[in-house]
Amino acid sequence: MTGVDPDRLDDQQLMKELETIHRTRHDTLLYGSNDALRAHNERMAQLEGEYLRRNPRRPVAAGRTREGARERGSGESATPTTPGT
Repeated sequence: MTGVDPDRLDDQQLMKELETIHRTRHDTLLYGSNDALRAHNERMAQLEGEYLRRNPRRPVAAGRTREGARERGSGESATPTTPGT
């Protein structure tokens, strides 16, 4: 494993690690070697898993749920009506 074990990080350190790994994700996907991408995936899973373990009741935006996405999708796909037609 690369980096400090996530359960040894305090909350602020964990958030900083998560911000960094998410910021570097795109470049790693596009330009990293297979080994680099594998290591990135593993570290991201460890950090995100620790965050979820610490925050099981984190707030979830309604639009980020399946139901919310369906509602958004149905509103966007509806045919607009023109008054008087």
